[in-house]
Amino acid sequence: MKGPLSILFVLALFMAGCAPAAMPAADPMQPPGNAVPPTPTPEPRTLTIFAAASLTDAFTEIAKNFETANPNVTVTFNFAGSQALRTQIEEGAPADIFASANTKEMDTLISGGFVTDGTQKIFLTNKLVVIVPADNPAALTNLEDLVNPGIKLVLAAEEVPVGKYARQALDTMNGQFGSDFKDKVLANVVSNEDNVKQVVAKVQLGEADAGIVYTSDAVAAPDLKTIEIPAELNVIAKYPIATLIGSASADLAQAFIEYVLSPDGQAVLQKWGFAPAP
Repeated sequence: MKGPLSILFVLALFMAGCAPAAMPAADPMQPPGNAVPPTPTPEPRTLTIFAAASLTDAFTEIAKNFETANPNVTVTFNFAGSQALRTQIEEGAPADIFASANTKEMDTLISGGFVTDGTQKIFLTNKLVVIVPADNPAALTNLEDLVNPGIKLVLAAEEVPVGKYARQALDTMNGQFGSDFKDKVLANVVSNEDNVKQVVAKVQLGEADAGIVYTSDAVAAPDLKTIEIPAELNVIAKYPIATLIGSASADLAQAFIEYVLSPDGQAVLQKWGFAPAP
């Protein structure tokens, strides 16, 4: 090979030797370069809480805070009278947490084997107050007025924690206002409700002149007026909370309870009128 053709052949060989080596095909399962693989998105989880009706406003706010801190978690509630919730749990209703307005319903579930051992805690206390409509048509100003003839009084039913507490307070008032005070007050009861929120609603709607509820319920209904019950005549309600045996998310349930017991959780409860646990 001579002349121009030989020169071209030599140049072709030189260019072939300078070509870069072929790169291996990229593995589609590996991130490019030294990039860190993306963190898998946590699976969505739901936490179901059965809670006393009086906890509605406070627990709704606490749940929003908990969901913000745990973006993959949705908290759902069943708010009702504690006695009704206990019955539903005994009948197999799925739930992760039970928060009761008294120790009786919690103790019953513990005895029945529905509560995870050692998880129950008293997480707050509450007390009673008399509520009246904003316009106070019966002109009630003190506890003694509850015996006035024709007064329409609404209580929770006796098997409901707040209904039982109200009757206990009336027993105590007998010592100050006369041995028949409780009987006269109960004679004015026109309705016994299934939970405390129904008592509040009756008074708000003007269907009752007064009701006996928790302080927290009065805080949640600022449109109503109140008549205080002195400490020596009042009842202190203790609220327990616990994880249930059938919980599908026991770790998440415990995390929620720990948040409720934390300073941040307790601050929300106190904002809504509850008092700290003893």
